Parts: sequence; C-alpha cells; structure tokens
Amino acid sequence: MKELMIGNAAVARGLYEAGVQVVSSYPGTPSTEITEFAATYDDIYCEWAPNEKVAMETAFGASLRGVRTACAMKHVGLNVAADPLFTLSYTGVTGGLVVCVADDPGMHSSQNEQDSRHYAIGAKVPMLEPADSSECKEFAKLAFEISEKFDTPCLLRMCTRIAHAQSVVELEERIVPECPAYEKNPAKYIMAPANAIKRHPVVEERTRKLTEYAETAEVNRIEIGGTQIGIITSGACYQYVKEVFGDAVSILKLGMVNPLPVQKIKAFAQKVDKLYVVEELDGIIESHCKNIGVNVIGKEMFTPLGEYSQKSIAAAFGLPAKETVTADTAVPMRPPVMCSGCPHRGMFYVLSKNKITVLGDIGCYTLGSAAPLCALDSTLCMGASISGLHGYNKASNGETENKSVAVIGDSTFMHSGMTGLANIAYNGSNSTVIILDNSITGMTGHQQNPTTGYNIKGDPATKIDLEALCHALGINRVRVVDPYNLDECEKAVKEELAVNEPSVIISRRPCVLLKYVKPKKPVVVDKDKCRSCKRCMKLGCPSVHIDADGKAGIDNTLCVGCGVCEQLCPFDAIHDGE
Repeated sequence: MKELMIGNAAVARGLYEAGVQVVSSYPGTPSTEITEFAATYDDIYCEWAPNEKVAMETAFGASLRGVRTACAMKHVGLNVAADPLFTLSYTGVTGGLVVCVADDPGMHSSQNEQDSRHYAIGAKVPMLEPADSSECKEFAKLAFEISEKFDTPCLLRMCTRIAHAQSVVELEERIVPECPAYEKNPAKYIMAPANAIKRHPVVEERTRKLTEYAETAEVNRIEIGGTQIGIITSGACYQYVKEVFGDAVSILKLGMVNPLPVQKIKAFAQKVDKLYVVEELDGIIESHCKNIGVNVIGKEMFTPLGEYSQKSIAAAFGLPAKETVTADTAVPMRPPVMCSGCPHRGMFYVLSKNKITVLGDIGCYTLGSAAPLCALDSTLCMGASISGLHGYNKASNGETENKSVAVIGDSTFMHSGMTGLANIAYNGSNSTVIILDNSITGMTGHQQNPTTGYNIKGDPATKIDLEALCHALGINRVRVVDPYNLDECEKAVKEELAVNEPSVIISRRPCVLLKYVKPKKPVVVDKDKCRSCKRCMKLGCPSVHIDADGKAGIDNTLCVGCGVCEQLCPFDAIHDGE
C-alpha cells in the first residue's frame, strides 16, 4: 500500500514500523508534526515534554529499559538537549534511540539557521539525512538498526523543505523487537569520571567502525551520468541538483552525513573531471573532502546563507534560468501579525504606551515587536526574557527596575522560564515578569503543555497552577489580569513596577483560535462619531483599517468582538455589535 505523505508524517510512519514504543518531544517548527503523527498510532506512547532536554532524557530512560524510543525537536531545541546527547554518546543505548532534529535554513520560523551536523560531529554520533518522504520513513527505520548495531544514539536530520514536502511512501507492517530483561550495568551507564574515561576509547572505536560502514552503506550512493561534472550532495540539495542537471552530471548522494566516507569520496572523485559540493549552510562535506586530500569547489561558489533552490544552483553554475509562471498582478506583502482578538495585543499596547523596556521571548508574542506596537526590546532564546531582565536590572543598580519587564508565554515559562524566575527570587532583583498565558502552545500549532490540563491526545492531565508555582519559586506578589481590559492591565503594570520586590503578572485569556473560544459579533464603527484620529490603528489589529472616507472601518470577517479597540476610541465611535 502506498500513500502520499509529508516528510514528518513519513518519519512518524518509520518510527511506527520500526517498533518504537516511546516518543517524547517538545514542539518546534519544522519538527512538530513528527510527534503529532506518531501520536495517531495507538501502539506508541507519545508525550509533549516541558522541554527538549527532558524529552531526550525520557528517551534515554526508555532505551535503558530496552525498548526502541525517539525524540524530536527543531535545531535550536538540540541546543537545549545537547547536555544529555553528548553523554549518551558515551553510554550508548540498550534499545535503539533516534533523535529527529529539523533544521530551518532560511529561518522561516527560527531565530537562527544553525547546522545540526556540527552536533553529530561534536557528539561523535551517526547522522542520517533523507531527501524525500520515502527516505524519511526508510532512514528512520535504518537509524534504529544503526543505533543498536553500533550502540549509539542516532540523529536523523530533517530540514524545513523535506519535513513539509510530500512524496509517495510505501507502507509496511510494524515489527516490534523483543524487549530484553533489564540488567544493571553501572560501568556503562553511570558516567562518573572513573567510568566515563573508559568509555571514550569505545566512542573512538565506534567512530572508526561507523566510518567503515559509511564506505559501503547503501544510503551513500553514486549515480553516474556525465563525467565532466561531479557533485557531492545530500538531503534537499540532492533534489535541487537533480532538477537542474538530471543525468547530465554524476552525483554522490550522501544519506549518512556523519561520519562521512573517505575511500568512497576518493573513488568518486576519480570518475569525474571537476568536483563540486552542494550543501546548505556550513561547508561540512567540503571541509571533509579537503581534509582527505580531495579537491572540491564549495562555498567559494555557494553561499552559507539561507536555503538553496533550483534557481540558485542553476545561477551558481551559470546556467540560464528556466521559465517560470508569475502572477499578472503584484500581490502586496502581508507581514506576520498577531491575530484579530489576540489576547497578547492589549498587554503589549499598555507596555508600549508607557514606554516600558520589554525583554521578550520565543512564541506568538514575539510579534509584539512589529509596528505599530514595537513593544519588544530583545528576543534571544527560550526563557531568556526572565534571566535577561534580571541581568539588565542588576547592571543598572536598580535604576531600571521600575520601567522594565519580561514577557514570556505559559509554555515557554514551563520550558525554561522557571529557573530564571527562581534566580530573580534568590538573587534579588526587583523585576516584574509578565506571563502571557493563552492556555496553549500557540506558535507551533496549538500543542498542549503542562499548564493546559490536557496531554498530547487531548485527555485530561495534571494542570500546573502557575500562581502556586510562582509562589513556590519565591515570588510573593502574583496577580492575574485580563488582557482585554486595558485599564486593569495598566494598573497592574504600574503597581508592580512601583513595589520594591519581585513580582509576576499573569495575563490570562485563551488563544482566540482555540475551538472552545466563541467569538462575539464584530464591533461597529459609528461613522458620525469617528473623528479620524486613528488612535484605534495603534493596536495593529488586522480587523481595523481606515476606509476611503478617512474614517475607521472594521473587517467583519476577521473581528472577534474583543472590544479592545472600543477602549481606545475617545469619541465612543466604536461599540460592540451585540
């Protein structure tokens, strides 16, 4: 049976067919759907962990018990999980352990475009990279074979294009390996220095054996075409190269990108007149080739920035661009924007209005940086808003404490905000943290988290009490506000910034896109009362616009009747449509 699948769904199918029993992940585009699709298979236990480090440690525990297990994350999530990964390389595994990591060349939904191949090299673990959905499934299964054969975690590297592109996948039966009886093995799994120092030689010997495996592995294949040009490539770039050249060039397609073969590359180089490396982001394959004495052309011809495409590769080789179809009419760009009725908008308006320095975080609310709100001063990584605020205030000897805040979402707070808040309480800065609680993990597509009361399948689960948690972390002043009420928000912000102790404001209202949130009727503009002051436009709400007559107008197809714009109008020209 065959089925058309996106790459992430195909990876999940590969996990299922490989007999995986436990999957623990934290959502992050472009990796999220791997776990969402895996959760549709009742034979696999799936969960959303609070963060990627916890997810990988959970996978380790399941592997230690002897079952096949996996975790999935985006590239920056691997930063968070790097601590267990590097030591997992030393311990090895019992049941196969596969880490699915999705890179984001072009930064479609990320704060950087780091190359996860560096982690495979640094941790000295194997990494596979599929080039279509069929390979996504097959490589996921192969990763478990490699993991168990070589006693190592195995990385499966995706990228945005492969994760979300569709191709045909052949479905096969699920085969679950027998789970061995648990045996205690402290020398292998207790990484105290005396044991760890004995494991390092094991890792080096494993790398040697993996390199030998890479020489003959079927996933590293040579496709002989024209011999004037040879191209070494992998992943999505293989597809671009094939679309540009077809069979006019010879290709060494690398499905295993760490460790890289040596003799296979040298043999391929002998078959062609001129050799190129086409790889997105960093010149890792290129450097390897040059280190083993193979002369290649790489980053001097191709950029280390962003995604490649058929067009960019053709241009690099000086080939004419193929004909493309373009629209007759110029379509105006629409920048990312918070949704109509977004509960974050009211709080950001208050912060912007009062000229408060705002250290931001990762999530929907990062869009508060856009005009006209322009409410954020920084966004670094998950949890950095709280720790950053503490450092910002400490550096000013208290001068900024009454005019700066941190904003962080409920899911991000559970991910890595709690320790920052504990630091504020313990090391004593009079910092105000605003938790934007929209009752869901919004930016990645509405996944549950420990504060929502539901698990990955939507079943009731323990719900973390944010107020009680903040108190337990040492914060005495914790209050909840409704972000649709601008006066309430402004009062809370001013009062908490005025006190001489740390505080937390929880801005609580569920995401307007949640199915159980029922919108109200759109608000209405009384044209006779409107004075064209455009104060309503300061919210940046996509439902509000200026009509041809110069007066405010409301898009009835977008407006959810939140009423925030009503509170801004000094002439009472906007009123609810009930």
